[in-house]
Amino acid sequence: MSPAHPLAGKVALVTGASRGIGASVARRLAAEGASVVVNYLGNAAAAEQICTDIDAQGPGRAVAIQADVSTVQEGKRLVDATLEEFGKLDILVLNAGLMDLQDLHHITEEQYERHFDVNVKVPLFMAKNAAPQMSSGGRIIFFSTSLTMNTNVPPNYLLYVATKGAIQQITRVLAKDLGTHGITVNCVAPGPTDTDLFRRGKPDALVKQFENGHPMKRIGMPDEMAPVVALLARGESSWVNGQTWFVNGGFNV
Repeated sequence: MSPAHPLAGKVALVTGASRGIGASVARRLAAEGASVVVNYLGNAAAAEQICTDIDAQGPGRAVAIQADVSTVQEGKRLVDATLEEFGKLDILVLNAGLMDLQDLHHITEEQYERHFDVNVKVPLFMAKNAAPQMSSGGRIIFFSTSLTMNTNVPPNYLLYVATKGAIQQITRVLAKDLGTHGITVNCVAPGPTDTDLFRRGKPDALVKQFENGHPMKRIGMPDEMAPVVALLARGESSWVNGQTWFVNGGFNV
């Protein structure tokens, strides 16, 4: 490991890594020396392009692995495929998520179950399957949202914010459990970030409203989230455990 490549020799699995924040995280971890599994659902071309870019730039290498992480079985298969490809797993970044916007009067039981499956159950069980394969120094990084602490949260974010609140509590408790094995568990909670997931279903006027509500009059970019994930993945963050980091440029204070 060199100062320029603090993650050299590490293997990272990033879910939902073919675009948005996940893609930025995969690139950043590889730039710091890690070998990276770029998980994707349907866009193989996008995932392969990220791998091509990583392999061309070095020093880390990357492989794309398809898995639908809306089921526990597929999540386990993805962990197993990572181990088969690289022989170990050091860093698990649980970025993939679902965000359908409905208020209390319009939510359905099906939407509730799907949100908790994708955003809570599968990440939890992927952590369960990965943890026994990790040695001391392993890193598990969940994703939440700054809206869990925002007083202006819109009513139609009900299910999304509920699942992310659960993730923050899972982070706290798993940190106590896995910390006894030298594995840290932390959570990154972005504010509004310019991704397809954020923009889906939002007219430009609503996006502008989010921008105007920010002290810097813009929303965040995926590349502004990735350095925080990389910091939590490094050895120097060994004393950061059980924390949710709100990365929003002052959207929440």
